[in-house]
Amino acid sequence: MNAPASDVSAVRRRDVVDALRRGTVPQAGLGLFAVGLERFEAALDDDLATAARGGCAFHALRGEYGSGKTFFARWLAERAKRRGLAVSEVQISETETPLHRLETVYRRLVERLTTATHQPSALRAVVDSWFYALEEEVLAAGEVADDDEEALAQAVDELLERRLADVARTTPAFSAALRGYRRAVAAGDGAHAEALIAWLGGQKSVAASAKRAAGIRGDLDHFGALGFLQGLLTVLRDCGHPGLLLVLDEVETLQRVRGDVREKSLNALRQLLDEIDAGRFPGLFLVITGTPAFYDGQQGVQRLAPLAQRLATDFTTDPRFDSPRAVQLRLAGFDLDSLGELGRKVRDLYTGAARHPQRLADRVDDAYLDELAHAVTGSLGGKVGIAPRLYLRKLVADVLDRVDEFPDFDPRAHYALTLNSAELNETERSAATGAGDIELDLGPEPDLGRAGPVMKEPDLS
Repeated sequence: MNAPASDVSAVRRRDVVDALRRGTVPQAGLGLFAVGLERFEAALDDDLATAARGGCAFHALRGEYGSGKTFFARWLAERAKRRGLAVSEVQISETETPLHRLETVYRRLVERLTTATHQPSALRAVVDSWFYALEEEVLAAGEVADDDEEALAQAVDELLERRLADVARTTPAFSAALRGYRRAVAAGDGAHAEALIAWLGGQKSVAASAKRAAGIRGDLDHFGALGFLQGLLTVLRDCGHPGLLLVLDEVETLQRVRGDVREKSLNALRQLLDEIDAGRFPGLFLVITGTPAFYDGQQGVQRLAPLAQRLATDFTTDPRFDSPRAVQLRLAGFDLDSLGELGRKVRDLYTGAARHPQRLADRVDDAYLDELAHAVTGSLGGKVGIAPRLYLRKLVADVLDRVDEFPDFDPRAHYALTLNSAELNETERSAATGAGDIELDLGPEPDLGRAGPVMKEPDLS
């Protein structure tokens, strides 16, 4: 359940509002103003429970640009953290994070690894917690005295090997690096300890002396990455995080790469899904996001028949009857009613920490929120689905802030929606251009209802 706006802490409230003011998706607190996601809650909570008890889950999120895929992923991440799972969101990129190089994906995964108590990268905190848990387990068995450090170290190493036995069969370097890290920490060798944590995270620039001391060679490669992921899941589970939610965002970028790279990337995704189905990654909940063109077009999933078969989902029925348990989940996007509801949630959230809440309630009433929603949507050629980001930014920065700050500011009398092309992303700019609203701002119009939105071109002189 989502907390009422009145129960939200001031810090959390401010973080959310500040992000909306900048036009970005908040890193936390998304449940406070989520709209239209209620129908997914029960099914996704079941998937999170499956991952938490050592199973696997997978969904492919489907939606046009601006439909809320990133919002959905971060909303799901919050639910995962509340269940104790670790979370990592990786943005697929043809240059920085190509999907066909799984070692790069793993490195980004670790860099973005977070838990409810640790910010990215949480790897070292997780590993330290794991060794502490192993020591506690050894001591609880009563076979080693508390003050016998040598015997304790040996017993922990033996327990480490047993826990990582499955991983060691394919990727022995993972357990070797962990043993080396523990020895470096015990010896007070901070430089080697940091180097080995970096190597466990898939980093390339690691001191050769640290690797030699741990008995490892080379760098992580494409095939070793899957073994490292398996090892990471084991470590997470043993130190109190029963699973990992991994989001691969913007997978549709595969459509823009060379044909041979695209083939390798699609095959890497198929390989990952097959490993999940085979049960190699207990505790993993994988979510990928992409556009309909990626799932349905010949430059995307359909190019690799085995992958297309795994992701096939029937979307010929009314979206109201989409199953939240399906492999692909379709985000229908916003309509004007849901956009107005979104505005009301954000206004109420803002009002909870405002200096003049009654003024906000009087001047930014529900009717005004609907007027602003119509105006923003009109400026984007009626494309409601891509309007939420811009709508919330204008609502917070141009309307709510001014009403709260200036006692005589009335948005109906003193504000006309004005768009600057520099504040729009590519999709919004294209929609605004198609709507024919690109013209110079010739001054404010007093009546928002009568005044159409104006696109303000930047001064290029």
